[in-house]
Amino acid sequence: MKLKEMERETEASKMNRPKIVSPQEWEAARQQLLVKEKELTRARDALAAERRRMPWLAVEKEYEFHGPKGRASMLDLFDGRRQLIVYRAFFEPGVKGWPEHACIGCSMVADQVAHPAHLNARNTTLVIPWYTMTDDFDTDFGVDEWHGTNAFIRDGDSLFRTYFINNRGDEQMGNTWNYLDITALGRQEEWEDSPEGYPQTPPYEWWIWHDEPHLS
Repeated sequence: MKLKEMERETEASKMNRPKIVSPQEWEAARQQLLVKEKELTRARDALAAERRRMPWLAVEKEYEFHGPKGRASMLDLFDGRRQLIVYRAFFEPGVKGWPEHACIGCSMVADQVAHPAHLNARNTTLVIPWYTMTDDFDTDFGVDEWHGTNAFIRDGDSLFRTYFINNRGDEQMGNTWNYLDITALGRQEEWEDSPEGYPQTPPYEWWIWHDEPHLS
């Protein structure tokens, strides 16, 4: 046995491990836990349904950003889509890792972001690539001193803030489903409990390969 394998075996022997069981006992334990996991899934769906009924807050100020193509308004960030998700990352003097890196926590969040094409297919834009704030956006939307994820929707040129999550709530971000679950329109699938008139289609029909040509 190699030295590293011996060290790992020694570490494992120090753990207060669960008992070793037969395949039948293991499956019984899994089924018992699965009941609670399904309860959690249903509770999460119910919570997302409540989010879709949250009141909207009108965005009445005009904000300006600087991006790859120069100046951009908040409406520009939507990139023609109906919904917008903005994560406030810290990449500035005073942050650990500057200037080679952004905040280590924000960088970890960014590393987990799924391909944005799947959000685009649901008429939703996640702000990628990076944009720099030039005014009070961070202060007005609760991310001046800490990270956070804001969700917005537009009706024509009128913009509204629909949801905000931060602290440990940001840990779940990165997954396409979780991003959609914090938006006003949700996953937009027929099984969801959404207000009347919300856009919905059958599950699976909107799924894409991220590199295939599509209209979103």
